[in-house]
Amino acid sequence: MTRIIAGDFRGRRLAVPADTTRPTSDRVREALFSMLGSRMDLSGVRVLDLYAGTGALGLEAVSRGAASAVLVESDRRAAGVLRDNVAVCGAASRVRIVNRPVESFLAAPSGTFDLILLDPPYEVPSEEVDRMISACEPVLASDGWVVVERGRRSAAVTWPDGLEEVTSKQYGDTVVVLGGR
Repeated sequence: MTRIIAGDFRGRRLAVPADTTRPTSDRVREALFSMLGSRMDLSGVRVLDLYAGTGALGLEAVSRGAASAVLVESDRRAAGVLRDNVAVCGAASRVRIVNRPVESFLAAPSGTFDLILLDPPYEVPSEEVDRMISACEPVLASDGWVVVERGRRSAAVTWPDGLEEVTSKQYGDTVVVLGGR
């Protein structure tokens, strides 16, 4: 079980779809939001959670004060669990679930976002992840941040023009990379 760590939904347990997702551990999520907290105030921000899985990252952001979150997940079963997790948190008015491929969503996005979270399955090729980061650049607010979570054996993130790596931290088998303008 995964749980929300802080904020309005603290302690709420999130369901995890069997065999379709790899939720970010509580430890990594706590470190990720600590990393963000020293750089931005989550109050009122618009969040885009790509490869949402359980929704833990996007829901954690909303729990900590984000105004809204769009959770994009292509797997139908995982999207069903996402709906349940949003309901458990009572966050339906602030969270929208999009059940389609990330590439499809980014081809016709709905507005700009202050924080974009990318946590693709570790087996997604690095080149595809780099393409998704490039596709995020036009929908990122002028003072926005992008967080990428990868396996430690994955190739380094390649940032497009207009974005650069700010910091990177490793937690066991997980690497969290923060980029901004």
